[in-house]
Amino acid sequence: MAAKALHSMIRVFDLDKSMDFYRDAFGLVLVERFDFDDFTLAYLRNDQSDFELELTWNHDQTEPYDHGSGYGHLAVAVDDLGAEYARFEALGLAPRDLVEMQHAGEPLARIFFVADPDGYQIEVIESAGRFH
Repeated sequence: MAAKALHSMIRVFDLDKSMDFYRDAFGLVLVERFDFDDFTLAYLRNDQSDFELELTWNHDQTEPYDHGSGYGHLAVAVDDLGAEYARFEALGLAPRDLVEMQHAGEPLARIFFVADPDGYQIEVIESAGRFH
């Protein structure tokens, strides 16, 4: 049986701050929002993919979330990694160093990481090879 990936969910401490970050950094915009008594679900995406990021804001959360040891990262592909790195720096998003990964002596990927307002890591990969 084939399954279609729909979304990934992360819990956020400040919904507006998180939505601003994902809009400015990755062009993800609010597609749909569901406000409940105790929590809000906000679904974000852009025109590059139908895959969505679900931001869950629990209204009574008083402390930032602890990611534990299980969370790794989200990943996005961009056409021009150098230009995106410069844009992130200009926006004050503090991207980590740009890295060129090798595997078995061959180029695998050019990447950098950036953290969202809740400390979730996002890997930004230059669109090439298997990361297209």
